[in-house]
Amino acid sequence: MEDNTNDSPPVKGVVIITLPPLDNPSLGKTITAFTLSDSPPQHQQQQQEPPQQSQSSVPQQDSNTGFFHVSLQRSFLFRPRIVLGILGISIIALSFWSSLSQETLFELRDVDRDDHNSSNSSFILPLYPKRGSIWNSRTDVEFKLGRFVDFKPDIVMELVNDQEKIAKSVSAATKLDSSANFPVKGNIHSDGLYYTYMLVGNPPKPYFLDIDTGSDLMWIQCDAPCTSCAKGAHPLYKPRNVNMIPPKNPYCVEVQENLRSKYCDNCHQCDYEVEYADHSSSVGVLAKDTLQLVLANGTGTKSDVVFGCAYDQQGTLLNTLANTDGILGLSRAPISLPSQLASHGFINNVIGHCLAADTNGGYLFLGNDFVPHWRMSWVPMLNAPFPNLYQAGLMKMNYGSKELQLGSTRDGKGTVVFDSGSTCTYFTNQAYKALNSMLEEISSEVLVKDASDTTLPICWRAKFPVRSITEVRQFFKPLNLQFGSKWRIASTKLSIPAEGYLTISEKGNVCLGILDGSNIHDGSAILLGDISLRGQLFVYDNVNEKIGWIRSNCERPQKLLSLPFF
Repeated sequence: MEDNTNDSPPVKGVVIITLPPLDNPSLGKTITAFTLSDSPPQHQQQQQEPPQQSQSSVPQQDSNTGFFHVSLQRSFLFRPRIVLGILGISIIALSFWSSLSQETLFELRDVDRDDHNSSNSSFILPLYPKRGSIWNSRTDVEFKLGRFVDFKPDIVMELVNDQEKIAKSVSAATKLDSSANFPVKGNIHSDGLYYTYMLVGNPPKPYFLDIDTGSDLMWIQCDAPCTSCAKGAHPLYKPRNVNMIPPKNPYCVEVQENLRSKYCDNCHQCDYEVEYADHSSSVGVLAKDTLQLVLANGTGTKSDVVFGCAYDQQGTLLNTLANTDGILGLSRAPISLPSQLASHGFINNVIGHCLAADTNGGYLFLGNDFVPHWRMSWVPMLNAPFPNLYQAGLMKMNYGSKELQLGSTRDGKGTVVFDSGSTCTYFTNQAYKALNSMLEEISSEVLVKDASDTTLPICWRAKFPVRSITEVRQFFKPLNLQFGSKWRIASTKLSIPAEGYLTISEKGNVCLGILDGSNIHDGSAILLGDISLRGQLFVYDNVNEKIGWIRSNCERPQKLLSLPFF
């Protein structure tokens, strides 16, 4: 009897993992761990009371509930096998969770207008793909990497004071609620450039603007009067004298920093000129007016912002502005819209865009409320060689398992620029030639080069008209960009599937959406355009100076509530 009393009863560890339902992953998982042992009959416990130390190790049964009360001190702290087992199971469960599709849907909840606890520090804007004929001619491919240049005015802008009444009817697209599930439309022959809408002025008037992370200035076509303007989607912006920005304004100093001539102290307006990498340009003056914005919780707010009143457009802008009214500059420059809103205290200077993989639209947000920090891939944001652009250092780039030489590098690293204002992706000359050489391995029995298709420099004709890249993706390999380190264990990878560098022409051919970027910033940079940014949520965190991405269907912005297991 004494031996039986001193001997500890056999103990078994039990772990219960409860998975959330598939239709509601936000419920999370629960892990319950405890130990069980055969408890002696109650009358035996009354006859011989064990020592106090033994009581702490023997589970006791509650006569009312039938559950066992277990001492965690003895069972966990002094049984390393059980502790290690639970840790192992937890690691396996966490690995299983991480192996799931990296959609931004994990532990996320849809934006709810009625949620009064939601933050008011982010703005959400729907994105729409442009339609037209950009893929019909390689000379019309948009390449909106802009910079301010020396301004040489050859006309005098005249302002008119009469305030024209705006029509009460606006298109249905401009009435979209920014917190709703945004509708998306499109076909396989999209232009590869995306735009959103802004409400400017008082009363507010709608304008469609191309989103461009590679440009500083937001500008709208302007009747001041207009010298050379495209037929945009809406009537031209009508400025007044009170809207004009004087030359001494800090924003004017910024846009005119490249001027060779001295500033005009007697002038009443601030002139500027933006020149883009596709040799198009926009000339105008800086104006200030009210921007109407919708917060994440559905309420509205206003902010005075400085933008360009553009009255002279040249080059491809005259063709590509048929569906839009201007450009929304989203760069790191102080005059960009995100920087202005951040300086006014409306948002943290964080930008995110998600372009749907099927070219059917997506969304843009300003602020950090919709950033899924956990499980995103992050890389440091470089401040050089292009201070206002979103760029990161690249260590390696592979096509499948074969490495592509980056060409000229700085400190052993290449430079990758993320540019939502460019249709295509641009490689350094050396990387472009190496990729073309590797693409020669594609079976000629299935895909044959078609020189008669001038949509892009390289196109392939299949035995059947191609309707989707998924029909031919098995013949192409993904592009893998490796950031941070040459060693995989310490690096961050951005994988671009075939859909991220191929497009379909109106002839039904497959065309390579990567071009030779020899003339881009002395040919040293790799530029990722819209074609390679689709199917991922990209975030540019100017506060912490980092760039992140995660795969997403880009259907609607969603908000991170909590991390798994917490």
